[in-house]
Amino acid sequence: LAQMLLLHFIYGGTRELSTSQAAKDLELTPTSISRASKQLEEMGLLHIKKVGVQRILQSEDSPKILFQKAGDKLLNPVKRTVYIPKELMKTDLLESGYSALAERSMLNAPNVKCYATERVSQWKDVMTSSLQDSQVQVAVEMWRYNPRKLSTRNIVDELSLALALREDADERVEEAVEEMLNELWRKIDGYRN
Repeated sequence: LAQMLLLHFIYGGTRELSTSQAAKDLELTPTSISRASKQLEEMGLLHIKKVGVQRILQSEDSPKILFQKAGDKLLNPVKRTVYIPKELMKTDLLESGYSALAERSMLNAPNVKCYATERVSQWKDVMTSSLQDSQVQVAVEMWRYNPRKLSTRNIVDELSLALALREDADERVEEAVEEMLNELWRKIDGYRN
């Protein structure tokens, strides 16, 4: 949860954000947001300033620096990946993995489409833990948090995607992630200025 709050804060251009606004944006309870803010403060990533009854999250760092600083404290959002028959794919799932990266960079689209969701239990009778047939299956990642909360389109957000692919040793993937992040920092700095 602290991770989701931090990423949301970075997307906002690391400008001040009140905990009540964050709770509204992420549709979470004020209690859970205040717990997450305290964790981020203890990690030395954000400051909490009290203004009357309001609690305001702040950082002197630029979005890019803050993301780099958080570095190893940020977890891969993907807990596990399963494979399900294409025809059982729900249309409201967000694209993730290489599929999402291909949309945001020069990388070619993969043979097997990939999607993200918070729960995979609805497919427990039909899912396999490894890919059996790339013609008929799609990959579904089970995430630590609801990917919808940080995404504004039909694909997962850039920072979570970068974290999901951080361990990927393929140079093309690394380059594509870097390309995507540079584009994102430009976009966010555009809001800041």
